[in-house]
Formats: sequence, C-alpha cells, structure tokens
Amino acid sequence: MLSALVWLPVFGVVLIGLLPRTDQSALVRFVKRSLGESLPPNPARLVALIITTITFVLSVVLALRFDSVSLNSQFQELLPWIEPLGLNYQLGLDGLSLPLVILNGLLTWIAIYSTEKSIQRPRLYYILVLLLNTSVAGAFLSENLLLFFLFYELELIPLYFLIAIWGGAGRGYAATKFLIYTAVSGILILAAFLGIVWLSKSPTFNYAEVHTASLPLTAQLLLLGLLLVGFGIKIPLFPFHTWLPDAHVEASTPISVLLAGVLLKLGTYGLLRFGLGLLPEAWAVLSPWLATWAVVSVLYGAFTAIAQTDMKKMVAYSSVAHMGYVLLAGAAATPLSILGTVFQMVSHGLISAMLFLLVGVVYKKTGTRDINVLQGLLNPEQGMPIIGSLMVIGVMASSGIPGMMGFISEFLIFRGSFPVFPVQTLVSMIGTGLTAVYFLLLVNRAFFGRLPEQFANLPRVYWSERLPAFALALLIVVLGLQPNWLAYWSETTTALLIPAATIPVEMPVEGFVNISRAAITPKSLKNSALSLPFASPTSAVNPL
Repeated sequence: MLSALVWLPVFGVVLIGLLPRTDQSALVRFVKRSLGESLPPNPARLVALIITTITFVLSVVLALRFDSVSLNSQFQELLPWIEPLGLNYQLGLDGLSLPLVILNGLLTWIAIYSTEKSIQRPRLYYILVLLLNTSVAGAFLSENLLLFFLFYELELIPLYFLIAIWGGAGRGYAATKFLIYTAVSGILILAAFLGIVWLSKSPTFNYAEVHTASLPLTAQLLLLGLLLVGFGIKIPLFPFHTWLPDAHVEASTPISVLLAGVLLKLGTYGLLRFGLGLLPEAWAVLSPWLATWAVVSVLYGAFTAIAQTDMKKMVAYSSVAHMGYVLLAGAAATPLSILGTVFQMVSHGLISAMLFLLVGVVYKKTGTRDINVLQGLLNPEQGMPIIGSLMVIGVMASSGIPGMMGFISEFLIFRGSFPVFPVQTLVSMIGTGLTAVYFLLLVNRAFFGRLPEQFANLPRVYWSERLPAFALALLIVVLGLQPNWLAYWSETTTALLIPAATIPVEMPVEGFVNISRAAITPKSLKNSALSLPFASPTSAVNPL
C-alpha cells in the first residue's frame, strides 16, 4: 500500500513519457468519446490528474484503515537493499506522517488541476510534478535515515527545474538560490545522520534501531545543531529564509502551492522526527534557545510581511512567521504543543495554498500583484467579488479567527507552550496580531475602495478557477469546527514523541488532561483523549 503511494506517480511519469506528442492519441480520443469533448486536450495533464486522484484516494483508504491507538508504525514494508551501508527500503506510517501524506496528495492534485492548460512543454512539466510528489511521499513514509535523505534530496531536482523553466523573469536566480540552500541543507542533515549512527554504533540506519541515549551530551548537541540548521533552512527559519521569498515570487502559482503547502513541511517534520525523536536530551538543553529562535523568526517574518507591497511576497513572508510557531511548540515539547505542531503544519498547508491560488487568479486577471496599484476588486459588478470573499476567508483563517483551523492550531501551540516558556509564548502571540495587520493591509488596499478604470473590464473568472480555493476554504472551516477529526489520527504518535526524561511541567487545568511524558503508556493512550482541551470521550471514534 505504501509503496503504491510512492511509486504510482513514477508509473504516471512512464505513461506520460510514452505518450505521443500530439493530443490525438488513441487514449485521448477514447476518453473524449466516452466522457465528452470538455476534457482537457492535453494527454499528459489527463494522465497526471488520474494518477494523483488515485494516489489521493489511496491515502484516504489508509486513513480509514489506520489504528489510532496503536503505538507502532503501521502498514510497514521492509526490503533489504544495501545492507553493508545499513540502507534498507523501509516504509511505515504513523500519526505524524499520515496527515502530511494526505495533504501531499491533495495539494498535488490541486496544483495539477490549477495549471494552465496551455502551459509550454506540458509533458516535462507534469513529469516533474509527479516526481516531486513521489519524493515528498517517500520522505514522509521513510523509516530509514538514509532512505529519508535520498527522498529529501530527490525533491530538489524537479523543483529546481519547475522554477527555472516555468518561473518568472528572475527564475534563474531564484532557482539557483533554492538549489544552493537546499544542497547545503542536505549536506548538514546527512552529516548528522552519519554521526548519529556511527557514534551510537547502531547496526543500520533504520529509525527504530538507532539508540542515542549512550551518546555524550556534547556529541548530541553537535548532532542536533547540524539538524537544526539543516532543517531550519528548509522550514525556513530566520536567518536561513532568504531563498523562500525569491522562490515564491518567481515560481508559478501551482508550484508556490506545493512549495508552501507541502515542501516546507519536510523541514518541520524532519525536525520533530529526528531532532526531538532521536536526540531528546540535547533538545531539552537547547529548548530555551529554540523557543527564543522561534520568537525571532515569528516577529521577523511578520514585520517583514507588513513592509511588502507584492501580495505574493507578503504571503511568502507570512510562512516564515507561521513556521516559527512550530519551532516554539517543539521547544516546549508538551503533549498539547506537539499535537499543535501537526495542526499547524496542516492548517498552514491548506491556508497558504488557498492564498497563493487566489493571488495567482488576481495576477492572471489584472497583470499585477502590487497592493498600491490594485483597488476595489470586491466590486460586485466589475470586480472579482467571489475571489475577494475567498481572500477574506483566507486571511481570517491565517489570522487565527475562531471557527477556522488556524485558530485551533495556534491555540494548541500557545496553550501547550505557555507553561514551559511563558515569555516567549506571549511575545509570539504578538505575531498573530501582526498577521491580522499585514493581511488587513492587503485586503483593504486591493479589494476595498473604488475600482480604477484600468480594471473596469477584467476578464471573467471561471468556476474552474475558483473551485480549488472553495475546496480548501471548506476544509479550513470544517477542520476548524471539528478538530478531533485530525486529532484522532495524530495524538497517540505526538505523545510518544515526548520522552519521559524531558517533561518540565504538569498542566493541571480543568478541561485538559493532566499527562506527563512518564505517564504515556499504551493504556493511557487508549483510554484518554490525551491533551486536546475540546476532546470528548467520543473523540476517539473514527470520524470517517
């Protein structure tokens, strides 16, 4: 099952490679005769949509079969590969990776659907997008450190070409900068993995067989430092963020959706899985500094976003701020805050994807993203009222308005982090207010006011262009009203990430489960709703 998620897109790559260059192939003619001429004429696009649809459905099937109270990785696959190096093909799924795998499948489908039908060199484009899907899925599912690294590095290649070939005027510079930063990130992560395995004398790179408790604290700190910088580049955290705004501005809209919605999560996922999971003692020592680093990243991203006039660059800098919340929650390492990291990764993926889609529509119809030029786009007669309304929903969700998923994720992070780092948490909460400031500037300048004459006859916005944003808005609201649907899959795994030796406080607050890391047992995980403050005794019921 897991191999199908990873390699089915590669099968799609082979099919696209074998397709004739003309859109009059037998396959396309057959499908058109069967389902109508309204289908996209590009056979590569059609194959990519079918493959990603199947992949997404498979991920949902895995969610239906997932045992939320199991303490072990599920659906495991193991194939010996290069045993002298300790490299095995080992895949597994748990509550940390499952939501991200589903998110990857969903956003890849949306990215392909949102791609212009007239895109140049379509076969190469869709091949690269499918390879990107494979590499991300493989990284989330890998249970071997070297295998994770291989998939982590694989995504660099397709994304570089997707920016360099189909990007904007400065695509060469942006793609090269992304390549250099990501390559350095990979080198640091590989060095950390090699050090962990060799110093711990682990027989293989299999995650479950790596034991670091015997390592000296100095060695653990050095190895964790490598992981922090390596994954910090990918997240990205200040001051390693400078590649991200350039990449977003020059990338096409669908690639920005994948970059913000999925690829940044490789950094946060890796930091939690390998930093907190493998080096808990060093993590506990550095946690005050990590919390302070998170505050700096949150405030820097927010203040820099306020200074932007390009809508796309503003959304890009907002990612720097919102990913800082994940580091704050990870530094606190309480059951509630770690659960909040999963919510934040998923909510940011959905919200940022929605915002980039809407910014892309605005740019396509108006030819500009400058909020000093745009005005009055909410005009009900000549503007883009539905796009404007969706944008309002998106910025409200990003600002943490109750009833939407952004509020749930930030509430979990702040409530879980406050008992451990009260000062850093309170300062980070300023970032939520600043989010409202810069997105209010965006909406007020671009969508309210009188519509200028130059935008009086905008091209029509078709429902096919609105549909992806509608779907994402629906998910944002539904998961904001029913957060237990996500917590059901993740709370067992996130609790197990927290070692008993590093819990600093208890949280005896009415409505919260008073749980310490030492008290995390199979029985407690099965019989409690863990740390979710809005959980009920029925929250462990499969929502699907």
